[in-house]
Amino acid sequence: MDVTLENADEVYAHYAVHRQPVMRARLAYGYLAARYRPRVGYEADAREQIRALLRSGVRCVVCANHLSDKDQFVLAAAAFRSPLRRRIGHIRVLAKDELFTDPKQRAQIDMMGGIPVFRPKDHQMRAAVAAGRQMIDICVERAADAGDSIAIFPEGTRNENPAVLLPIASGVGHIASGIARRTPVALVSIGIAYPDASCRDAEVVIGEPRTIAATDKAAAITRTVRVDLQHAVELARDRLAGRADHPRSR
Repeated sequence: MDVTLENADEVYAHYAVHRQPVMRARLAYGYLAARYRPRVGYEADAREQIRALLRSGVRCVVCANHLSDKDQFVLAAAAFRSPLRRRIGHIRVLAKDELFTDPKQRAQIDMMGGIPVFRPKDHQMRAAVAAGRQMIDICVERAADAGDSIAIFPEGTRNENPAVLLPIASGVGHIASGIARRTPVALVSIGIAYPDASCRDAEVVIGEPRTIAATDKAAAITRTVRVDLQHAVELARDRLAGRADHPRSR
């Protein structure tokens, strides 16, 4: 099956039932943690709050800023070094469809939990929007029925400004509100700041989780994501600027 917009129905039918190889995913995340070595810090008592949510079965919608084509690897490495580690093998990561073109790369992305996204800026608008609705439905189903968490780079494209977020795409709000109507879910914002272009040894700050109510509207959730994620980015950049005062944490 080719991952193409023309084939969107079959693509999303496949990813609706796709299962990650859990042990291989854990090994891959561990390898990425050793390779990229992110310094993971937390806002206030976010670490304990996330642990408590995961123990109680709350799904997470993880949102991170997007600066590099290596962000997904750094995010995976940070997850391995955080309480999210227990969810590895049950985290679905939204990724642009062109990453699924090469068979070898697609196999790696599938193993990491990828779900393809057909971005309107890359395709015919009406067809891409229709596929986007299918993608949102699949994310909601996977979270509610399979217990998966969802990871998103909600800016939707790489940002040239590491300090200020781009506008947040509305899809994250629709995904989170759809999940909340069926099962408990929380937003987890993760700010990333890089010391150089290698993307190694990044400062990563995990913000306090924010529980979403079943009555929360998608637009309001999207605004919340922007506020929380911008704050996490600022914390990560503060840590990067003052590294001498911040020991490595795991």
